[in-house]
Amino acid sequence: MNKNEPRIKTGLDTLCDNLPDCLKGRRLGLLANPASITSQFEHAKDVLSRFFPGQICALFSPQHGFFAEKQDNMIESGHFRDPDLNIPVFSLYSETRIPTADMFAPIDTLVIDIQDVGTRVYTFIYTISYCLEMAAKLGRSVVILDRPNPVGGVQVEGNILEAESASFVGRYPIPMRHGMTIGEITTYINTSQKIGCDLTVIPMQGWTRDMYWQDTGLVWIPPSPNLPTPLSAMVYPGQVIFEGTNLSEGRGTTLPFEQFGAPYVDIHTLKQRVQDRLEGIVLRPVCFQPTSGKWQNHTCQGVHIHITDRKKYKPYLYSLILLQEIMKAHPNEFQFKAPPYEYEFERLPMDLILGSRKLRENLEAMNAPLELEKAWQKPLQEFRQESQAFYLYGV
Repeated sequence: MNKNEPRIKTGLDTLCDNLPDCLKGRRLGLLANPASITSQFEHAKDVLSRFFPGQICALFSPQHGFFAEKQDNMIESGHFRDPDLNIPVFSLYSETRIPTADMFAPIDTLVIDIQDVGTRVYTFIYTISYCLEMAAKLGRSVVILDRPNPVGGVQVEGNILEAESASFVGRYPIPMRHGMTIGEITTYINTSQKIGCDLTVIPMQGWTRDMYWQDTGLVWIPPSPNLPTPLSAMVYPGQVIFEGTNLSEGRGTTLPFEQFGAPYVDIHTLKQRVQDRLEGIVLRPVCFQPTSGKWQNHTCQGVHIHITDRKKYKPYLYSLILLQEIMKAHPNEFQFKAPPYEYEFERLPMDLILGSRKLRENLEAMNAPLELEKAWQKPLQEFRQESQAFYLYGV
């Protein structure tokens, strides 16, 4: 192997080496965005056009748009025609999050090449799940081109989503950090939810479960605007909970999710109260001024998370600890964000993000997150055992 080549091959790279028979002679659709590239930066649309000329009949895009240009939640992208192929591009984050029968009419097989980030609330897996359901209903097939879980496939963390908190940021009973690749979790959903779609996964080569993105040799292309680096993806399974509060999660800054805060936060007291309890990270006090989103053009006091030991770092638990300490120190200033959030207009966004109203109530009651973590271990282990049956890769 050339020293400049990546250590692994994605499903798209694997396809280039060995064209799958299941795509030959089929009318193809492609669900993709800018991260859908080969190791040589060729987009999946161009790869399929080259190897299967004239067969691509429709393109599809997830949240944030085909070009990942839309910044935030509930910012819809429109449908358009692709100027290169002169075919429709259907947005699955528009007036509908669910593909229609008309959208699937031009295709026999939907190819999906989407970079997931291993976190329950990231909506791409639910867009895929709706595609599976429509494909099964219409007798279409789906082919997943697998990609790495950027935060590894060993650590699994968090409470299991409860049915009453199901939404577009959590359709199924899975933990916040699920430890599966996009191909693995799609197969898990197809089977566990009894969707019954004709599904094929084109696996990666060389990826192992202990790999984080930095170990793959691949170039990171942001799958959405506010996950600009592998480090932002590493903190995201925890820091995303601040979307459900009046704290800035760092949107509108150059370090989304890596830093968070608000004008009212006493960062030095916060750091003193939590630093010894959070292994594997250092909290560096910062001031920042978001150019958009919460606290736009206001100076926020906060912290920047620096990961020093990824094996010890528990992003979800640690963000719960940080959240509760801020609630405790600033009872008059802190607030949970009011609806709407991801097209839910009644339930609290925090309940949807946490996947549990009870967990939010326990945090408000000042029950210790370490004790809450103990309570979700049994269902978490049950999920781990069940999901392992769908693993395509070893450690």
